[in-house]
This record gives sequence, C-alpha cells and structure tokens, in this order.
Amino acid sequence: MPKNDTFWKNKLMELEKRNSKPEGDKTANWRKTTLQKWNSATGYDEKEYSNSSSIPIKDIYTDDNLPGNMDELLGLPGEYPFTRGVYPNMYRGKLWTMRMFSGFGSPEDTNRRLKYLISHGETGLSVAFDMPTLYAYDADNERSQGEIGKCGVNVTSLKDMEVIFDGINLSEVTTSMTINAPAAILTAMYFAIAQKEGHDLRNIGGTVQADILKEYIAQKEWIYPPEGHIRIIRDMMSYCTRNAPKWNYISISGYHIREAGSSAVQELAFTLADGFYYVDMGIKEGLDVNEFAPRLSFFFNSSINFFEEIAKMRAARRIWATVLKEKFHATSQKAMTLRFHTQTSGYSLTWQQPLNNIIRTTIEAMAAILGGTQSLHTNSYDEAWALPSEEAVKVALRTQQILAEETGIIDTIDPLGGSYYIEYLTSKMEEEAYRYFEKIESLGGILEAVKKGYIQREIAATSYRRQKRLEDEKEIMVGVNKYVDPDEKPINILRIGKDAEEMQLKRIKEVKANRDQDKVNDALAKLDEAFRNPDENVMPYIIEAVKTYATIEEISDVGRKIYGGWKEPVIV
Repeated sequence: MPKNDTFWKNKLMELEKRNSKPEGDKTANWRKTTLQKWNSATGYDEKEYSNSSSIPIKDIYTDDNLPGNMDELLGLPGEYPFTRGVYPNMYRGKLWTMRMFSGFGSPEDTNRRLKYLISHGETGLSVAFDMPTLYAYDADNERSQGEIGKCGVNVTSLKDMEVIFDGINLSEVTTSMTINAPAAILTAMYFAIAQKEGHDLRNIGGTVQADILKEYIAQKEWIYPPEGHIRIIRDMMSYCTRNAPKWNYISISGYHIREAGSSAVQELAFTLADGFYYVDMGIKEGLDVNEFAPRLSFFFNSSINFFEEIAKMRAARRIWATVLKEKFHATSQKAMTLRFHTQTSGYSLTWQQPLNNIIRTTIEAMAAILGGTQSLHTNSYDEAWALPSEEAVKVALRTQQILAEETGIIDTIDPLGGSYYIEYLTSKMEEEAYRYFEKIESLGGILEAVKKGYIQREIAATSYRRQKRLEDEKEIMVGVNKYVDPDEKPINILRIGKDAEEMQLKRIKEVKANRDQDKVNDALAKLDEAFRNPDENVMPYIIEAVKTYATIEEISDVGRKIYGGWKEPVIV
C-alpha cells in the first residue's frame, strides 16, 4: 500500500460526515408515539440487535439514513462506482459461473469428478489440493504420509496435472485453482499442459488463488518468508500480464479470513487492503495499472447474515472503484471493476443435523447473487463431516440451478438497490472499512500489520467474542445450541482410502525413473540463478522446470535454500 498518510484519513472523515445525518422528526415522533404505545400494550421488552461486524441494527430505516448523494453513490449497473453491479445487464445477459468443489484423492478421482459435474451443468472448473501439495511436498516425502488426497487432490509433478485434465479442452473451460504458496508452480503446470495441447496462452482463461498475504493472516500455509512469496507474485503478475492476458494470476481472498473468525467488515477491509498492496506492487514493477488491475480478482465468503453479506459485496465494489480511481489514478473502467467469486460459508455448516446445511447454503447463495457475484460455489451439506460426496455435491449444484431458473431472482438488476436498510448498511460498512485502512496505514501498511500480528489479533478477538455469544446462547445455531437432537446418527460420507496414496507413490517413482535427470538438474540450476537475481522473472524458468517433470518439492526447494522459512509472531 503506498505511503500516503492523508488519503485514508481524509476519506474516513468524508464518510463519517456523510453517514452522520440525524434522524428526522417524523421517524422520531413515530418511535415516541406509535411504537412506544404498541410495545407497552404488547409487553415487548426492546432489545439490542447487531450483526457480525458489531454494527447496531435499528428497528426501522428511512430516507433519513441515506446519504444526500445517494444517486451518485449508487450509479447504474456497469458504471462507476459499480455499486449496483459490474455489468450493465448482469444475470439477464449471463448467469454467474457455477463452480463446484472438485479435488480429492488421486488425479484420476478428480478427473472423474470434474467430468461428472460438467455433465450435470457446471459451467466452470474448480480444483482444490491436498496438504502436501499446498505445502509443496512430494507424495514420497515422509511428511506427506497419511495426507495424500485427504483434503484435495495430490499433485507432485506435471504428470498428475495431465491426468486431472485428461479429456478436457482447456481452451473451452476456465479453471479456478485453490493454491497459494506454490501457486506459480501449479500455474506453470497448467500453462505447460495448454502449450502441449497446442493452445496459445493468450486464449487460456482461469484463476489461481496465489494470495499469500491471506495465508499469513488466516490459513497459515506458506513456504517462505513474505518477501520471497511476494517476489514470486510480482513475477507472475508481470509474466501473465504480458503472456496470458485472460489468466487471473491472483484471487485476493477474503474467504479464509472469514473462515478464521473475522467479521464481515474485517473480511471486507483486510481483503481490499491486500488488494491495494498488490496494485502498488504492480505499479512499482512498472506495469500500467489499467493493464494489470483488470486481472486482479477477488474471493469472498457469503455467510448466514443475509443483508450484511449483500451490503458487504456492494461496499467492496464501491471502495475498489473509488480507491483505484482516486488513489491509483486508474482511468480504465475495467481497472476499477471489482469482480469476485463467492463461496458459501464453511463455518456456518454444522455436523449436527447436516441436512439443515442445505437451507443455510441456499440463503447464503441468494445473498451472493443479490450481492452481484460473478462466480459461485455452493457448499455441500456433508462438508462439516468430510469432502463432499457425489450426491451432496449434486444437490449443491442443483441449489444454484434452482435459484437461477425458478425463483425470478435474476429477472431484474440489483433488486435490493435503494432499500433504506441495504443502502445504509452498505455505506456504514464502507466507513468501517476505511477506519481499518487508516489503522493499517498507521502501522506501515498491510505487510507490516501482518508481521506485527495486528490483523491476526483483530480476527482472534472477533472469533472469541462470537464463540462466547454461542456458548451464552446470545447467538443461536439451530441444532447446536437450540433445537438439539440427542439421537443423531452419523451420515454416509466420502472416505479417502489408501489407494490414492499408493497410486501417487507408484506414479512419482515411475516419473523419476523415466525423466531425463540431466534436463531436470539443468532446469533447476537455471531457476536457482533466476531466483538469486532480483531483476529476473522466475516464471519462464518454473515453466521450463515443470516441463522436465521436476517435482513440486524440487522446484520449491530452490526457493527454500535461498529464502529459508518463516515463523509468525506470537499472538497475545
């Protein structure tokens, strides 16, 4: 984030002033007369309401709660500041992309699941990876034992990726890959497959998560210290901007921040702060913000507080457009447009009464759609127990299809636009996000805030408060602390056996036996030289290394030798 002490402070003061209109006489009189008489007659004892962001919720919202420049803040769909949506006709012109969870067991298992979902109407691929892959350890590393394929698919070499996408034309699909620390390696593998099939990289579309800042904040899966990973992201940004213009080289992820226990406002603020950091990094690399910013995508959580989630997504678009225009001086509408994928909440799922999760997911999916998402993943009802079964994932996909085809939810654009409550909440969340931006700036920027543990402490405190509310029954989870069923029975779940691990161990043994080791050694030596030269872009060298069937661990070990590891600060 560029150092500019006055920008965030001035914007915050502007928003505080804009959002501080006093309540009008008409509403105040209603509260003192009609409402008070009703409460007295019915014996209603007024209580306090608030959402996950600790924003107090009033009993009624009117135009008194709207900023005077509401028309300017709303705009129209497809126009700055994009509050009402990033495309002029939104879902009337094109539905959101339906991306369901894939990635488990062996590459063969995942290939079958991808083809199954495509046959049932999925419109975009999504692949998650197991813990060894996320930490860049090969299948035959002792640290991988017992974890192969358990929380995603295992990838050790290019051969595994070839199996995952066997029979799938990469020029006809877009693929999202949930991978972070070794994101450059998985991107290189995907590009290598595309080139092997004769595709021009300029026509290959998809997204790789790559957002390492959120790893230090929330998910805790890194390989190197922050500076090492950020250098690689810089190189991905530069390489893809010039060679793969349809590839979203980073998906800035608030999802995991929310799953770690943050509030909606914290998810909003910390995610966008990460995004601003990457924008600044691209500018410092000499890239034109109008060229590279359109390939920055986002990944948000949609949780159970319906209106809060809708307001969060609308506020995110407005903040991004405003900051890109006013702070980073973008002139392209595409650069100011925040596009995002949404996944329904994992932490709202319960292993108790798991069929209730279908209802939760439906509500959260509706919030994402009304919030204007471009892509949606609906969780399966059994995911509090295990990776989704085939039956459960089909129900989750059908949930999206029913919402799209049967409800009328897509018939008009931004149907909640202009709602007193939605517009107030959007503006209030925008203000609270800027409050965090100013604090982060005062700490030296998002990277310093992470190194000092500030972001982690904020999330931990919020998570603790919520847990206490659940334990004290001030917040209700049906089936958990109310309407409990003491006679629950386990459900049938997807179980990953030893077959996947045995298959992967056999495959990596064959790969190492059949590859040209001299080519591997030469490619890794050249990658080492590139890593040691801060002005060199490492992406072409990683691509060449994966083409020799160098493994994910061998490639990552080049960086481990140079950068070492990292231990996060103690959070107290």
